[in-house]
Amino acid sequence: MHSRTFRVHTGVTESVLDITGQCADFVSEYDDGLLHVFVPHATAGIAILETGAGSDADLLAALADLLPADDRWRHRHGSPGHGRSHVMPALVPPYATLPVLHGRLALGTWQSICLVDLNVDNPDREVRLSFVSA
Repeated sequence: MHSRTFRVHTGVTESVLDITGQCADFVSEYDDGLLHVFVPHATAGIAILETGAGSDADLLAALADLLPADDRWRHRHGSPGHGRSHVMPALVPPYATLPVLHGRLALGTWQSICLVDLNVDNPDREVRLSFVSA
């Protein structure tokens, strides 16, 4: 297995950041296999979705509807509603595994690999990429 990590600055607003480029660069060194993308944080996730056409904003809106930023959460520290950030990985898991064919991600035409981060208290994230050869 081959692994690499990189850091992402998500900023101080909820975000969906496209990390497809970093993933594609990593797998270009290999042939066929699987790419595993993992974010080792309790308040971030990895999603495969279309970006740039509003789906990223729609995802954040859906998560806001499902996980309101209010005082209902038992996990309370940091900014208001911070506890919802700890529940989000149950809906948007902190990992994804994708096929790689001939050194290229086997994504659909409009699919992107995105880091989803609702935690405005932690603006820096680490992403681990692991490649397993076929």
